[in-house]
Amino acid sequence: MDFVTIEIIPFIKNHLLLSLGWIVLFVAIIVLTVKSKLSKVKIINNAQAINMMNNQNAVIVDIRSADSFKKGHITESHNILPIDIKNASAKTIDKFKENIIIVVDDNGLTSASIGEVLVKQGFLHVFTLKDGIAGWNGENLPLVRK
Repeated sequence: MDFVTIEIIPFIKNHLLLSLGWIVLFVAIIVLTVKSKLSKVKIINNAQAINMMNNQNAVIVDIRSADSFKKGHITESHNILPIDIKNASAKTIDKFKENIIIVVDDNGLTSASIGEVLVKQGFLHVFTLKDGIAGWNGENLPLVRK
């Protein structure tokens, strides 16, 4: 037996929960990585979003609460709650099914799942903004306050 095998087996036996935790974490990372690579919803950065807005008529869908939206949002954003998208009651964006859609949330954590819903509803080009409004604001990019 080699050194690695001699050391690993007793470690696993002595630290079963820790070892299982590492295995679960490792598998989760692999699953999430594969899932994101196969997803039709791609993550873009602020520069890519600006380029799409300026040159490709991208439509911004801000999925934050109305209060958060009023405190600051990207110019010409459509404020639509996730529940309205999931229920397919967000009729204001139906006409943009062939446009580029950029889904924006607070910090980039929930927009991908809403983007997947939009893809299932027939939207062809759906993206999410990496780090959401927090990242946008962190780079001192302009926000409209209403």
